[in-house]
Amino acid sequence: MSKEKTLSLPDFFKPLFWFCDFDSLDLEKHKKTIISATLNYGDLKHWRWIGDYYKNRLPKIINEIPATAFRKEARRLAELLIHDVAFINV
Repeated sequence: MSKEKTLSLPDFFKPLFWFCDFDSLDLEKHKKTIISATLNYGDLKHWRWIGDYYKNRLPKIINEIPATAFRKEARRLAELLIHDVAFINV
């Protein structure tokens, strides 16, 4: 899944973005919103997709998002599954 070939989120992400206009989401401009919603409410299929799309940038992007944007359970799972992610002082 290269960024050049994929310009939008797959339709199976729609239920995660009930709060906004799904079709207007930009994978780069809205990457923090996409990643936080996916980690909080997505399942393994969603997690794998963002991992494939954002690749090595994912830990850095996650670490730029305030830890309070993630549910407690999502923070724990992200720390276990994604190398170099650490939520400090939460």
